[in-house]
Amino acid sequence: MPAKTLEFKPDLEAATEHWLAFWAKEILDRPCCSIRSPKDGVAGVGGPPYMAGAREDFGPIVEQAIASVACVNWAGDSVPCYVPSFGPDQMAAWLGAELRFPEENYGTNWVEPCIEDWAEALPITLDPSNKLWRRMLDFCAALAEAMRGKMVITHVDLHSNLDTLAAMRGARVYMDLMDVPEIIDRAMADVRAAYVPIYDAIYDAANMAETGTLGWVTAYHPVKTNTIQCDAAALIGPEHFKRWVKPALAEEAAHLGHCVYHLDGPECLVHLDDLLEIDGLDCIQWTTGARNKEFSQWMDLLKYIQGKGKSLWVPCGVEDMKMYHKELKPELLFYDMWVGSEKEADDVLKWLVANT
Repeated sequence: MPAKTLEFKPDLEAATEHWLAFWAKEILDRPCCSIRSPKDGVAGVGGPPYMAGAREDFGPIVEQAIASVACVNWAGDSVPCYVPSFGPDQMAAWLGAELRFPEENYGTNWVEPCIEDWAEALPITLDPSNKLWRRMLDFCAALAEAMRGKMVITHVDLHSNLDTLAAMRGARVYMDLMDVPEIIDRAMADVRAAYVPIYDAIYDAANMAETGTLGWVTAYHPVKTNTIQCDAAALIGPEHFKRWVKPALAEEAAHLGHCVYHLDGPECLVHLDDLLEIDGLDCIQWTTGARNKEFSQWMDLLKYIQGKGKSLWVPCGVEDMKMYHKELKPELLFYDMWVGSEKEADDVLKWLVANT
């Protein structure tokens, strides 16, 4: 059974009740609110650099991750956690691509495409001895041992389905969709088949059955969840989305049971209705994309999504939260926010109870 309490979240059981209501599209005394603040009288500690686990010794990373979580007030339905990411295209690297890292910072990484000839590349399979794959499992195991009883290890950003093929093949994959669609059928079948064993191996290595888990969009479930996505959808039309991406996302959502979808930018909105038809895809994380109007100005879109029975991730400050609370269905959202003090966090939760 998942934990009912953690050292950094003694009220995990109460938060779990709110999250289960959220996934059921119900409401208790207030909507879900993942709210964090500095802990009173405690100096803040920064977390480890992004992707540090891919290259550095595990011990200092684990210590720094725990120290950074310990100085945060995890109020409401927020769950103390750490994401063991090796970067956005780590799944492609586990399946054979080469990860490249900048020398001086950890802002991001990239992969060298590894598929030149589809005939030679297929089938795409996970090599259990792949060094980065073994490192991820070892990293998760080290985290699980040190963090047991304290916090949750978040499942990773897999960039699965067509995102994986785009990383392994490069931009040429978009021409392949039109030129050799039968090859893409085979390649996508291989990548889709890798999702469940990869997800489950990380889940097991990180001991998530004991703690529950989150995706990198921090919605918690006491059994399984994750954030799923297909950023490559911004570059394809509805016909290709229906043929290759939608079935893959449906499989991922079915395995998870409940999940959040990362909808990245207006270019992806052409696929919105297809996404909203997927069972198990419960919540949309709308991301406005660079140079577009801010989140609060997409109210028609947010209401449309809720009108189709899907929930929303709503990033906000205190005053924005009050505006969203008037406009949106509280049973179909969760607020994600950072405030300045423990008292301010308590005040937000009291306001939500009083105004729901």
